[in-house]
Amino acid sequence: MLAKLAVAFVALLHLLFLVLEMFLWTKPFGRKTFGLSAELAQATKGLAANQGLYNGFLAAGLVWGLVTEGAEGFSIRVFFLVCVLVAGLFGAATAKRSILYIQALPAAVALALVWLTRG
Repeated sequence: MLAKLAVAFVALLHLLFLVLEMFLWTKPFGRKTFGLSAELAQATKGLAANQGLYNGFLAAGLVWGLVTEGAEGFSIRVFFLVCVLVAGLFGAATAKRSILYIQALPAAVALALVWLTRG
């Protein structure tokens, strides 16, 4: 149960990222969250929306893994958590170190719980 809650938390984070990047990027809350000027937010809104869409795909995959039982569900959860973990590590190395704690760490914890419980 704890493993599934952790996976659901990571999925929820990625849905939040989708909303922030696709819909709030140029709004005051989105600009404050990412430390962007109005000009930079406007210039990069297409890139952010694309990134948000990918975060939505990660969330969808995690939800798919949660609703799929057995070995297949386990495999789906592991695959998408590894994708989130790799994306978080890459983002921390290339964009902003805090991504390590916001994205990679929750994915690593969820992955460990899923792996340890095989669930």
